[in-house]
Amino acid sequence: MRRAARQRWLVLGIAAALLMLAVLQYLHDRARAPGTLLGIDPTSITAVTLDMAGKPPERYRRRNGHWWGEHGQRADDGRLDDLAGIAAAPVAGWRPAGNFDLAKIGLAPPLAQLQLDDRTIEFGTTAVTGPLRYVRVGERIALVPLRYTPRPAAKDAERIH
Repeated sequence: MRRAARQRWLVLGIAAALLMLAVLQYLHDRARAPGTLLGIDPTSITAVTLDMAGKPPERYRRRNGHWWGEHGQRADDGRLDDLAGIAAAPVAGWRPAGNFDLAKIGLAPPLAQLQLDDRTIEFGTTAVTGPLRYVRVGERIALVPLRYTPRPAAKDAERIH
């Protein structure tokens, strides 16, 4: 019985060590993850301004749980929630803006500019490496999935297609 007890303790010790290594690896990976575009909760955003190339700027405010245009007209809540949701877009990677020729990645001038409260996001071209778009936040460039690209209002989208 003494030998069986030692073997159980040995197996238990190995299992505990493996569990500790897995937790350490998880914490390490989480600390190195690029995170989200702005790192803020999209539901806390109360003002959205969208400026797309060739179109007049759109300005919206959230009041009483709904989005309203600058002239008091009710806006498409789903679309504006999607625009605010860009703040939480997952980032594939960050690089300093100085590492790029901004004109070559569509950021000089940007194809679209989105202001969420007091934070500005600029959108460039798609990356050649996959379904990602170059996005500038401050002095950093991120690669984010294409689905986080601002879209024009429905009336403008109908004219495009």
